[in-house]
Amino acid sequence: MTNKYNYRALNKRGNPVRGIVSAANEQDLAQQLSERGYELVDCKKIGGKKGGLAVNFTPKVKTRDLIQLFVHLEQLQKAGVPLLDGLADIRDTTESSRLRDIMTDVYRDVSEGRSFSEALAAHPKVFSQIFISLIAAGEETGNLTNSFSQLIRHLKWTDEMTTRVKKATRYPKIVTIVIVGVIWLMMVKVIPQITEFLQNLGQDIPPITKALIATSDFFQNYFLYIIVGFFILNFVVKILRNISYGFKYHTDKIALKMPVMGVLIKKIALSRFAQTFGVLFSSGLDILKCLKSAELTVNNAVLEEALQDVREQVQQGTPLSQALENSGEFPSMIIRMLKIGEESGSLTTVLNQVAEFYNNDVNEAVDAMIQMIEPALTAVMGGIIIWILAAVFGPVYDTATNMGI
Repeated sequence: MTNKYNYRALNKRGNPVRGIVSAANEQDLAQQLSERGYELVDCKKIGGKKGGLAVNFTPKVKTRDLIQLFVHLEQLQKAGVPLLDGLADIRDTTESSRLRDIMTDVYRDVSEGRSFSEALAAHPKVFSQIFISLIAAGEETGNLTNSFSQLIRHLKWTDEMTTRVKKATRYPKIVTIVIVGVIWLMMVKVIPQITEFLQNLGQDIPPITKALIATSDFFQNYFLYIIVGFFILNFVVKILRNISYGFKYHTDKIALKMPVMGVLIKKIALSRFAQTFGVLFSSGLDILKCLKSAELTVNNAVLEEALQDVREQVQQGTPLSQALENSGEFPSMIIRMLKIGEESGSLTTVLNQVAEFYNNDVNEAVDAMIQMIEPALTAVMGGIIIWILAAVFGPVYDTATNMGI
């Protein structure tokens, strides 16, 4: 039986290193670290009395770390280096402390007779189902090099997609925060001083100015509660999505119906599906296994159910193109492309073209959304400024007029 240990050690240069490693006992842990050139200083068993509250502060494994991992393995396989030696090399040379600890566990499992795919499956937070499926396919066919190549292609696409999603959300978030900050500053700091000045003029305050004063009072009294309430609501929604499938399904359905953003969400989800399915099918996996693994990548309960129906139809003998058409979630052009691929026997080529189509479609949709959001947010900010100017200068103008200025 193995336990996880949170350890502190010194490397060959005498620099301290930390991490988490699975080991049978402290002696086994010391031996594993010694093989890596580390000298054990201290360790605590996670979940035990000594280290029951130990927390892992090691960084997450980045996508680019995984790309380097499989590029390294692909090159070593092409050079004829045994897999176990390649794993040992990566374990000793990787710069990511988290990945280094994981590869220590993987190396130990493989050296004890487990397959590489089984060893990776023990770390589902880092290696998802697509990793396991591709590696298992490579082990069955004896062509791990191709599996590594397909994983590298998939990881690079994932990194590009992540960048696109961040690009789609970063600009609106920044501009929204700036607008909220400016509104808060105006309502809490500037407007109260102007309000006092206007009230001293002794004139009747017009409705537009009263509305501005009421808004300013609201911000002063309730702005903090609104911010706290927003974070609480966000937290509650996440909890409910984790514990209630019905709630998750309905919120995902609402997300797909949102103007502009809903279309983008669907395109990103279908892009993930097309890319994952294409990579798995190209590696020689059975089409049902490809569909099963690929449907897990869409991250939307509505689309997951639709793709589950597609898999069931294919299992009953329905052609893939027909099943996708029946789902109502795929564009007709994609359906026609897949149908041609099935009839010509070149489905792998067509799937690659479908994935490329979605990649370009998502990129164009992200750019279009940003181009639309920019003037919209600018218009909102401009409208607020015009409102403030009209509410402030209106009474001043009336006062000046009455005084004959």
